[in-house]
Amino acid sequence: MIDQGLEACHQMTQKLAAVQMVSGPDVQQNLTDAAELIAEAAAGGADFVLLPEVFAALEGEPMRNHGEVQGAPASPIQQFLADQARRHSLILVGGTAPISSRPGKTRGEDDYRIADGRVRAASLVYDATGEMIARYDKIHLFDVMVEDRQAQYSESLSYEAGSEVVCVECDLGWLGLSVCYDLRFPELYRQLFRRGAEIITVPAAFTAVTGAAHWESLLRARAIENQCYVVAAAQGGRHGPNRETWGHSMIIDPWGEILAELGKGPGVALAEMRLHRLRDIRRRMPLQDHIRLAWAVP
Repeated sequence: MIDQGLEACHQMTQKLAAVQMVSGPDVQQNLTDAAELIAEAAAGGADFVLLPEVFAALEGEPMRNHGEVQGAPASPIQQFLADQARRHSLILVGGTAPISSRPGKTRGEDDYRIADGRVRAASLVYDATGEMIARYDKIHLFDVMVEDRQAQYSESLSYEAGSEVVCVECDLGWLGLSVCYDLRFPELYRQLFRRGAEIITVPAAFTAVTGAAHWESLLRARAIENQCYVVAAAQGGRHGPNRETWGHSMIIDPWGEILAELGKGPGVALAEMRLHRLRDIRRRMPLQDHIRLAWAVP
């Protein structure tokens, strides 16, 4: 006999929110703007909020200037995220924050701090009590040429790449973490799928050029092929004379349907998540059981 409490839980709906920003050079102003948008999401009933990539400190200057050691006191970005999650009693994923220490290390270890002046683009997850429950460091760095005014993007000058795939259980289900340029590497998402991911986060700062061409297609593909909800929170607007981001934050269901979408400018996309729908899709089309090939990942 199916446990009635578990079945009732599966039938529950939760509300997901993707926050879109147009972050600037002033960290404190970015945090103020983020707080207003998180409050808007909470007022709309959100149980889960995703902030965009570089929500607090946008590239354009050495990221080490804003770098924080994980868990260190007087860390304004980390403290902000913990406080906001606790205040609104929701799960909060902090887009990316510049973290100058490697995960899983303790003070005194030789590789505790990143010694060459770079940081990690860390996506930090906080539960409703304000406790950090997961950290994912962006694996794929955006070192490319784009036909826009900036022309050259070289994230590896400011960031050290991560190496660990992260899928964590939270109150809403299993959460798989990714960031922006990761979206072009489906082998990462297949690993998250195999680890049980039901929600996948994609905080991003896609360029206007690459976003117009590929953003929606890639997001929908990742949702469909991995039968997951995808929550994508983007930067969306002009950040200066040379930098323009695409925006179009969206939430997509496991069948590839776009449940909510923004255009440009700051805002909040809200949509309901029904885990029973996800599990029904997986039951009817059991991709997990049909996988025959796997990428070798070093």
